[in-house]
Order: sequence, then C-alpha cells, then structure tokens
Amino acid sequence: MESGAQHAMARLMELYRLMARIRTFEEVALAAHAAGELPGYLHPSIGQEAVAAGVCSVLRRDDRITSTHRGHGHALAKGAEVKGMMRELFGRAGGVCRGKGGSMHIADFSIGMLGANGVVAGGIPIAVGAAQGLRLLGSDAIVACFFGDGAINRGPFLEGLNWAALYRLPVLFVCEDNAVAAFTAACTVTAGPGVVARAESCGVAAESVDGNDVEAVAEAAARLIARVRRGDGPQLLHARTYRLLGHTSTDQAAWRDPDEVTRARANDPLIRARDRLRAAGVAEADLDAILAEARAEMEAARADALQAPWPEAAEAWEDVQDIGAEPVEQL
Repeated sequence: MESGAQHAMARLMELYRLMARIRTFEEVALAAHAAGELPGYLHPSIGQEAVAAGVCSVLRRDDRITSTHRGHGHALAKGAEVKGMMRELFGRAGGVCRGKGGSMHIADFSIGMLGANGVVAGGIPIAVGAAQGLRLLGSDAIVACFFGDGAINRGPFLEGLNWAALYRLPVLFVCEDNAVAAFTAACTVTAGPGVVARAESCGVAAESVDGNDVEAVAEAAARLIARVRRGDGPQLLHARTYRLLGHTSTDQAAWRDPDEVTRARANDPLIRARDRLRAAGVAEADLDAILAEARAEMEAARADALQAPWPEAAEAWEDVQDIGAEPVEQL
C-alpha cells in the first residue's frame, strides 16, 4: 500500500506536471506572437500557475469556472484540450470557440470553463448566476470564480459577493492577488486591509494562502470547496502570487523594480515545487523530462495551429443572438 509520503510525492508530481504544461503553453504562445503567427496579443499568467493548478486539481469535471483575461492556465487546469486552445489563439478553425474568442475570451463549456473575460471583475456576476442556476437544477456542482486583485475595487465584486452570501450560493471566489492591476501597484489604489476583510464584511468566509505554494493552494481549496459543496455558503480563497512578465505580450515591464522581479523569480512556483520534489528523491532527469514533454506537446500544438485552416466566412453569422431583426446582407 502506498505510504502517505509516497502519495504526497505522487500528488506533487502531478501538480508540477500541470504547472509545467501551463508554463510551456504560454511560453510557446508568446514565441508565436513574437513571430507574428497569431493575431492580437496575449495576457500571460507566467508566475501564477500554482493558483490555477492547485484550485482546479480539486474540482470535479462538472464543476464550473469563470476566468479573467489572463485565463490560459485556468482553462488548461480545468481540462481544456491543448490543440483546440492553441487553434483558438491563432483564430483558426477547430479552436475551442471556433476561432472567434481568441485568447481573452477563451471558453470550453464541455469541461465547465464558462469563459475568460476582458472586463475586470466581469466573471464574478457570471459565476454567481451560474451558481444560482446549479442550485435551481438541484446539482451539487460548484463554481470557482477566478479574479485579480484589481477586481476587488470594481462594483461587481461587492454585488456578486453580496448576492452569493445572501442566497448561500455554491461559489468559491478565488482572488489571484499578484499585487498589480495592469500597470498599477494594488496597494496604491486599494483602501483598507484588503480582500479578506471585504469578503468577511459581506458574510463570506475567507482564507489567505501562499499562492506560489501549489500544495498549500490545493489543500486550502479542497477545504473551502468541501464547505461550499456541503451547503455552508460561498467561500473566498485569497492567493498571494506574482506575475513575472508584463501586462501583455507587448509589455516589456520596464516599469517594474528589477530587484522586486529578481526576488519574485526566486519564489517561482515551478522552482519551489521542483526543489521539494528533488528533496524527496526525484531525479533531476525525471523533472527535466516533464518539462521537455510539456514543451514538445505545446510545440506540436503550435505547428498544428499554423497548418489549420481559417474559419469559413459564413461562420461569422453563427452562434450569435437572434434579436428578430431583419437579416443583414452578407458581404
């Protein structure tokens, strides 16, 4: 029988593998953007992988999530298929949103990923509405709602938490606190003691965790999800992390303090997990193989996306709301 230590190591290996896939997906996508292979730009989450991996690793497939404009990691951690995601970034046929959503609005309903969102805090009311829908359906599935620290200064945060608390809805609110909203340090624009205090003021129980420790995130998320699922009402997980790159794929982040970034790189969640695994006896070669395997998977997805056809023009008129107006003549 597997010992507790062996089980913990195997669990950490899987979490490390998931974080490696998220990291390499974004690195390959950034390289593709730099090469002019995909339209638009990307919002990378490099440095924040432990939050997505830790939370989604303890969700069920029928649980839902809502995401942010920085949502690649959430989608991958929830189980989205890599080639479909990469095609979506490239705007190609076969993308998870048929090439219409792109990076900032990526979604995959088949695995409960209700969508990334270009509006700060925009996923919060969607998550609350989805949770109320699950309640009406009699389901014990829950919704995990990811948002950044910048979202706590937006109206939907208060409205969403208030409604969820009032009706004791099955929502786990996850604040990915990377200490910066776009280009602005959160501490310069956020009054009071922060997200935990604000959640508790609405009657939402909250817990803070080191968001770069993937095991700690998974343990805290499992604990809070169990409370949500048994009907204790919404919970909030405050995960303290750090975005290692700029706001977008075109931002070189020259505005950041270099010493701060150096300190943050030493706290990289992949490095921390790797060091822990090495200390537990995992060979360096095995850890390197995980990264190599992940990179090969993502490069294959990039090559596939480059070869994929563009969507048919007529598809632009599909999957849109019919408001009963006269049809517009197609160009």
